Amino acid sequence: MSDEQTGPEHFDEGGAEVEGDSRFRTVITLLTDFGRDDHYAAVMKGVILEINSDVHIVDISHSVAPYDIRGGAVLLGAAYHFFPKGTIHVAVVDPGVGGDRRALLAATENYFFVGPDNGLFSYVFEDPAFLWVRELHTVEYFLEKVSSTFHGRDMFAPVAGYLSTGESPDKFGPLLLEPVTLDGVRAKVGPDGIISGEVVYIDSFGNLVTNIDTSVFWEGEAKAEEDGGRDFPVIEIGGAVIRGIGEFYQESGPGELGAHFNSWPLLEIFLPEGNASEKLGLRTGAPVKVEFEKES
Repeated sequence: MSDEQTGPEHFDEGGAEVEGDSRFRTVITLLTDFGRDDHYAAVMKGVILEINSDVHIVDISHSVAPYDIRGGAVLLGAAYHFFPKGTIHVAVVDPGVGGDRRALLAATENYFFVGPDNGLFSYVFEDPAFLWVRELHTVEYFLEKVSSTFHGRDMFAPVAGYLSTGESPDKFGPLLLEPVTLDGVRAKVGPDGIISGEVVYIDSFGNLVTNIDTSVFWEGEAKAEEDGGRDFPVIEIGGAVIRGIGEFYQESGPGELGAHFNSWPLLEIFLPEGNASEKLGLRTGAPVKVEFEKES
């Protein structure tokens, strides 16, 4: 990877510091798999605004594939640190709603997170600024009647609303020491520098987003250089071989698969003005391997 091939850090210091600045309202974001056709997301907003009408609600996405916890986790991980410090992120991709899965409130130095304890916040837990997780227990902060099918409305939205009014986080429940995390949040690097990863998200353009971030790539590259002076990346995915990593989409020719680090920053396989997922016939979970060779 050349010195010129750069991208944003996966975790940074977060957005602007706006606490105490009267020009800004507290931001609450929503990320769900509810889609746009039903009333669910709007009702959550209504619950929040009933508690605190002086907040700014931002939709990250309501188009996460149904029940796709990993996809929701990836989107949240890519988005949350671009918001002002103090933002409350509510994420609901919750196939276990009404069962024995726990509900949680998590915090980093810069943000709060509210949602189900099912791995949806796995990337948050990887953040060096991660602080703690609490299990939501205090029913006074829920709606009076909590359904078994819509905790986004009855638990998560009201908790976010009350949190935005300045309620102390320790009032919502006890500390939780072992929240659920997903396997394969980061790709693995072998002693010879070979990187073994997988496709974790497919965007609306058909680009294949992997769990290979820049730090994993650099670790693999460094080990390969130590092992034999190899530093030229070769990506194998779905029977295709991509030699080298580019900077932008049009660097690859028409119909030619390419790879680069996207703005998230994760290794992404793409087809210029085409659909890499359809071309390769791949879905999430497909394996990806990066090896390093001596550049000829």
